[in-house]
Amino acid sequence: MAISTIDKSQRTAARIAGIAFPISFAIVVAVNFGIFARLIVSGNPAETARNILAHETLFRVGIAGDMIYCVGVVVLLTALYVILKPISQSLALLAAFGRLVHGLTWLLATLNLFTALRLLRDAEYSRAFGPDQLSALARLYLSGFDAYYVGLLFGALASTVCGYLWFKSRYIPRALAAFGAISSAFCVMCTLVFYVFPGFDKIVNLWWFDSPMGVFDIVLSFWLLFKGLRLHGKVQSDYAGGRPQAGAA
Repeated sequence: MAISTIDKSQRTAARIAGIAFPISFAIVVAVNFGIFARLIVSGNPAETARNILAHETLFRVGIAGDMIYCVGVVVLLTALYVILKPISQSLALLAAFGRLVHGLTWLLATLNLFTALRLLRDAEYSRAFGPDQLSALARLYLSGFDAYYVGLLFGALASTVCGYLWFKSRYIPRALAAFGAISSAFCVMCTLVFYVFPGFDKIVNLWWFDSPMGVFDIVLSFWLLFKGLRLHGKVQSDYAGGRPQAGAA
């Protein structure tokens, strides 16, 4: 069925989505590259443990930032569902579920950070394990590597479905929607191959798995925030020929 109007709830959801992604994205980048990358030393569990215990408050700020990111994922998936539901409720629901799984895997990785901190702080664990064993065990919980790439598959699948719905709806420029669908499908393919062939990152750098999809998400966010939703290639106006449009708020 052709969509002839964009209602108030969709326009509100578009603004929310345009705000939610950049904020949550900025927080997760700041946390993981500004905090965790400084505290977690690759290949040196003992040094990592010392850094965390010496900067415990900073480490906890990082955990809080990751939790806020998870909240942002839920807000974003809800807003996108409201926008895209008129195009296909079943596909919009599928995309929302995929983003929910992505958020849950990130939440699991965040909970593992609490576990690592408990291992390092509680005396009962230091008595049960030797210093080297305890640091290595805590470092395992700090990885989050496997959870991220499991969640990335579901997030990329959701983004692929959304890209198709954006293209079909014409709420945004079709070229942008097509780029989103293709870049997301590329991420799905790379992630699946990486599961089976761990050396695939030597052919396609890990950064390239989701970077094009991330560029799409950023551009889409600013489009929704500053341009809003369009209808059949034109910005929907509240008035047409001096009379209110059907469905206009």
